Parts: sequence; C-alpha cells; structure tokens
Amino acid sequence: MGDSMDQRIDVLGIDIDSCTAKEALRKTIGYMDSVPISTVEMLTVDGLMQMGESPEIKEEVCKFDLVMAGDKTLLEAADITEHKILQETQDQVFLKLFLRYLHKNHKRVYLLVESEEEGQRFFDYLQRYYEGVQVIGLAKVSAANRADDMLVNAMNGGEIDCIIAALSAPLQEDFIIKNKNLLDVRIFLGIGKTTLPVCRNGFLTGKIGQFLVKSIFKREIEKSRQK
Repeated sequence: MGDSMDQRIDVLGIDIDSCTAKEALRKTIGYMDSVPISTVEMLTVDGLMQMGESPEIKEEVCKFDLVMAGDKTLLEAADITEHKILQETQDQVFLKLFLRYLHKNHKRVYLLVESEEEGQRFFDYLQRYYEGVQVIGLAKVSAANRADDMLVNAMNGGEIDCIIAALSAPLQEDFIIKNKNLLDVRIFLGIGKTTLPVCRNGFLTGKIGQFLVKSIFKREIEKSRQK
C-alpha cells in the first residue's frame, strides 16, 4: 500500500489526513526536531460539530500540520473503508504510541484541561501508564476568563517539548491559533475532550449522547453532499 500520508479528505470543510497510526507517529516524531511549533489535532465528531459555527477557525485548522480523525465516525463519513485505519482510530493507537514515545524519551509536557478533576484524572493516567513522561505543568483553560499571556509565559519558562490539550472545540483550536507564534515548544497536540483516555463518562461521551451527536453529524454530511 505504501505511504498514504498525502491523502487528505474533506469532511464538512476540514481536511483530515487518512493515514496509519505508525505513519502519523513517524511524522509527529519528526516535528520534535523542527522549529517552530507543529500543530497536531485529533478531531472528533463533537469537535467538528462545535466548530461548525466558526468558518475562520475551520480554515486555520486546515493549515495544521497533521489533522487526524479522533473517532471512527469521521472516517466513515468520508467513505474511508480501510479496516486497519478504522480499527486504529477506534482504539486510539496513535495517541498510545505517541504517549509511549514521550514516556520512553522522558519528554517534558504541559497539560491543558478544562477542570481540575479532568486534570487530576489525566495526570493520574499518565503516572500510571506512562510514568516516564515529565509533566512540567497543568493548567485549566476556560473560555470565560482566558489568561493566555500568563499561560504562554509559564509554558515557555518550563522548557517543554510538547503541550497536550484536552479541551472542547473551538476553545482548543482558538487557543493554539492565537498563541502559536508565541510558544517556544515543539508540538501542540490537541486531543479534544472526548478523546481523553480517562474522560469517557460525560453526557456527550455516554452512549446516548454519542448517538445523538453522530446522527446529527450524519445528517450534516448528507446535506453537504446534496449541495
């Protein structure tokens, strides 16, 4: 099959890279050696639906270095039928491989979350499964009272390799778009709120919530095809 890294598929106005987890990992590790910051996004159905109101954010996300599907529904909507890619997306293989890489190489990371509880759970998860990852800082970001400049200073002062943001859309995307040029860090990885390995129990992440979001999403896809 060769390298399918160059395939980008448009799903409701956002270009998604269709690639295996290993291809994505290889590319992401390459970003560790390059300056300036590279942006990697794991896009979920929830995130895409929440971005629907912000065409300018969608436009910026299309310029990110790597945009991967964070859930299988996105790929299915784009008629991706390759079993390996669908299965790896379902199992979050890329995220696990990347965390393992950070762990083995003792990389320094900064976590961005929306609540202290989520932050604690994320931190505990990393300590338990990837204790080699050095969590240099953890900050709560809220749409209501953003203090981006203080955060940017804190992150730049920590000599970190990677920022992992587990924020809802479009807060996560807006944060990196606005601060990208100010950050002295190699990689910004946005995994979204529902991709967070430990946050699988909010309303939207429950079975009923996911079903509702996915059915609305499928309707949107149908509409966009009829245009």
